[in-house]
Amino acid sequence: MAMALVAVVMMAQQPVITFEKTDHDFGKINEADGKVTTIFTFKNEGMEPLVLSNVRASCGCTTPKWPRHPIEPGQTGEITVTYNPNGRPGRFTKTVTITSNATEATTRVTIRGEVIPKPAKPVDNYPVKMGELSLKSKSVNFGKLLDHATKTQEIEYANQTDHEITVALLPAKGQEKYLDAIATLTNVKANETGKIQIALTTENANVYGPIEGTFLVVVNGKQEVSDDFKILVTAEVEEDFSTLTPEARRNAPILDVAASVNLGNIAAGKVGKRTVSLANVGADPLKIRRVLNNNKDLKATVNKAELKNGKSGQLKIEVPTAGLEKGNYSRQLTLITNDPAKPKFVVTINWTVE
Repeated sequence: MAMALVAVVMMAQQPVITFEKTDHDFGKINEADGKVTTIFTFKNEGMEPLVLSNVRASCGCTTPKWPRHPIEPGQTGEITVTYNPNGRPGRFTKTVTITSNATEATTRVTIRGEVIPKPAKPVDNYPVKMGELSLKSKSVNFGKLLDHATKTQEIEYANQTDHEITVALLPAKGQEKYLDAIATLTNVKANETGKIQIALTTENANVYGPIEGTFLVVVNGKQEVSDDFKILVTAEVEEDFSTLTPEARRNAPILDVAASVNLGNIAAGKVGKRTVSLANVGADPLKIRRVLNNNKDLKATVNKAELKNGKSGQLKIEVPTAGLEKGNYSRQLTLITNDPAKPKFVVTINWTVE
C-alpha cells in the first residue's frame, strides 16, 4: 500500500503535457499557394520541467518545429507543423508523434485537408523538349499489328516560343520504306499546336516480331544526331493466318524442333556449342522468319531460311563463357516461322559453367 502511494506521488510530480487541440483541418488549400502551417499549443501541467526529446512527422511532406528547451511547470510551448502540398493533389491526413518525459510519454497531433491541384500550364502539357519544339511524348507504340497492315498514331506538339520555327522529320536510313510522317512539319508559327501523324506499313517492313524505328527531329535546320532529338517507334508484327483456307491449313508447314536444349557443363572461358536439328514435317515450305534472341551471353543462327517438305536445317547455338560466373544458366530464344499452329516457338537453352 505504501509503495503504491509513493508511485502515485511520483507520477503527480512528473511533467504533464496537454494540448489546446490535437487535430487541425486546413480545409481546401491550393497547391499553387505553397506550404501551409498551423501551431499546436501545449502546456506543462505537471510539477517538473517538460522536455520534448523528439517530434517526428509521418512523412517528409510534413515538417515540425518544437522547443528544445525545458518547459517549466505551468508554462506553455508551441509545435509548429508545416505541410508542403506540391505534387500532392487530393485529400491528406498526416500525424506528428511527440516523445517527451511526460506521464504520457508519447502523444500525437494530426493535420488534414484537401489539396486543390494547380492548373496545368501549357508547358506542362508538352514536357519533351527538342530544341524549340515541345512534344507530349517522344515515343509511339503501335502494339500488335498483322502483316500487310498500315496504322497511324499521333504525337501532339507545340511551338511555345514567340517566333516561328522550322521542323522536319527524317526516318532513319533504311526505314523510309515502312515509316512515314504523314503530317510533315515545315513552318510552325509561334504558340501553334498540332499533331504529328506517323504511319507504319508492316507490308513493307518485311520483318516479324518486335520492330523498332526512329525519326530524327530537325529543328531550325539544325540536325542533332542524338537520342534527345529522336522519336522512337515500336510495334509487334504478327503473320495473319486468318485467311488460310481449310486446304491451306492441312498443307501448312509444321516446325519440328526440341523445346529444350541442354549444353551440359562448359569450362570457364571456353565456348559451348550445340547444333540442333530443325525439320519441316508439313507439306508447304517452312519459312524461318526470325530467330529472336535478346540474350547477350547466347548466340543463335539458322543455316537455312526455308525448309521444304521433309527437309531439315540446323539451329546453331554458341555460348561464350568468358565473363560468366560459375553456375547454372537458363536462357530462351524464339523461332518465328510461318507455321500457323506455333508461329512463335520458344526454345529453352540450359548450361552450367564450371
